[in-house]
Amino acid sequence: MSEHERSRAGAPTLSIGTLSRRTGLPVKTIRYYSDLGLLPVAGRSSAGYRRYDEAAAARLALIRTLRELGLGLAPIRRVLDRQAALADVAAAHADALERQIRILRLHRSVLRALAAREPDLTEVERMNDIARASAAERHRIQEEFLDHVFAGLRVNPQFERMMRQARPELPDDPTPEQLDAWIELADLLSDNDFRARIRQMAEQHAADEQLVAGRRDARSSAEVAERVAELAGAALDAGVDPASAAAAPVVTELVGVFAAHDDRTDTPEYREWIRTSIGGGADARAERYWQLLAVINGWPSAPTRVPAWQWFAAALAVHTE
Repeated sequence: MSEHERSRAGAPTLSIGTLSRRTGLPVKTIRYYSDLGLLPVAGRSSAGYRRYDEAAAARLALIRTLRELGLGLAPIRRVLDRQAALADVAAAHADALERQIRILRLHRSVLRALAAREPDLTEVERMNDIARASAAERHRIQEEFLDHVFAGLRVNPQFERMMRQARPELPDDPTPEQLDAWIELADLLSDNDFRARIRQMAEQHAADEQLVAGRRDARSSAEVAERVAELAGAALDAGVDPASAAAAPVVTELVGVFAAHDDRTDTPEYREWIRTSIGGGADARAERYWQLLAVINGWPSAPTRVPAWQWFAAALAVHTE
């Protein structure tokens, strides 16, 4: 080994080829790092080739690792020159990666939604805007929908308040499922058929409120809904045909639950009134609205109640007295 193949301190040095074999990095890349000043040269061989010491080898291994983690050369230089702590640079890079991941998740959700249909260019732009909506914009989209639903109607104040307070609160770092749910919800809120259906349900609710004013509240209404899910659901699971005689006792019991709740008497007219007023429970898209809000907000999921309500509505249509 000639004197040129040792560092100024006399320690053996390494060729650029040896560094390449050690690290798996191409010679061209190592030379580039060296030209940038990231990898100091310890000396030159007798033929004028660069030689590196063990400290440079360790430095190169760190550069390779940080590059694999996605750091740019500028922050790597600050770390190597001790102008910045590695922990601080790593934390900043991790934050940047989180932002990139959120954007990629958003893009994936938009592309999934677009793949499920045949959108035109206007719809592509609209869905991309929906996915990027801020919290205030998400609330505005829902508020506009609810303003349309309740405009000019005198509904139970508790009911309207409950609807308006159940806002889509997408977290800062949503899961793919939450992003998908938000895009689907925003799409649902702009659907004319859905808007007309929910408006119709609100009108029915307002008409019902005039008949049972002061006797309904959110808690007792929830208890009635629970009984429908329980009794009608059990009949459905047991395979009871809603048009059969076996369905009649179930209908009578449930009508009794409604009558006690509304302070009414079980009559054919009252049964027909119940049948026309329970459309919301039997509407799958209305239930989907709440399912999507649950996913977005991280609420516990609940089993579907639509089949039980549909069974009850079908049974009421047959057993009118």
